[in-house]
Amino acid sequence: MARRIPRLLLKPHSLKAPLLALLVTAAALLQSGCSSLFFFPDRNTYITPDRLNLSYENVHLDTADGETLHGWWLPAKGEAQGTVYFLHGNAQNISSHLLNIAWLPAEGYNVFTIDYRGYGKSTGAPDIEGALHDSDTGLRWLATKAETQNTPIFLLGQSLGGALGLTLASEWVQRNETPELNGVILDGTFSGFRGIAREKLSEFWLTWAFQVPLSWTIPDDYEGVDLIANISPTPVMIIHSVRDGIIPFHHGQALYEAAREPKQFLPTDTPHSATFIIPAYKESVLEFLKKN
Repeated sequence: MARRIPRLLLKPHSLKAPLLALLVTAAALLQSGCSSLFFFPDRNTYITPDRLNLSYENVHLDTADGETLHGWWLPAKGEAQGTVYFLHGNAQNISSHLLNIAWLPAEGYNVFTIDYRGYGKSTGAPDIEGALHDSDTGLRWLATKAETQNTPIFLLGQSLGGALGLTLASEWVQRNETPELNGVILDGTFSGFRGIAREKLSEFWLTWAFQVPLSWTIPDDYEGVDLIANISPTPVMIIHSVRDGIIPFHHGQALYEAAREPKQFLPTDTPHSATFIIPAYKESVLEFLKKN
């Protein structure tokens, strides 16, 4: 049940407007922690794979805590060279991120992507713990699919999806789970949930004063710079744009520095999450997939 805002905050005449706005903003964030900074889902359908002449299968997965996740399985055209498990960014849903992976089936790669709880046709409401659980649920389903047997499996995460995928991969490798991940690709990923929350809060005058206490509402168990070394010896490719206006370039640099070999860094020059509009960047990713 949501907490009620203190009665003082409901009396505009008792405070000057800027201070009132500051307190209301802080109260709202304190009620929900900082999860609202990470999740901006909607339930619109922007495009479906058939509109891009892609074969696909709707997948529905039940989570252990009672949610139902929706995803798409996109089979490779011709003989599959491997499978890419794609975790999308924080806005909208899989239908708005489809173009980021629609090119892979023609290159011989199956693709599986899910919507986290609260996104698209998935039930529930999003939060960090839930989204991490959902990403794990999707990978476990992928492990059971006949088409993934005896071929490599790669994880590709963009932005928020990269942060979720990094955490998932570090736990997967450390627990020696099967199937083995053959490679992890992180595109435009922030270096930690708590770190990026504090950074974003510091950029807005209404939340600047609360950047430290509000960031403390986020568990520090999911800081990518602390976890990425655990992915080794699985190869890691980190992609980050020097022009990324959402997740600054220094986040990619920090992740690369914290990662262990084998690792690869691809600096790009596109807006946030627009890597694959450039053919040369697609080729770099394909080279990573083929050699691992």
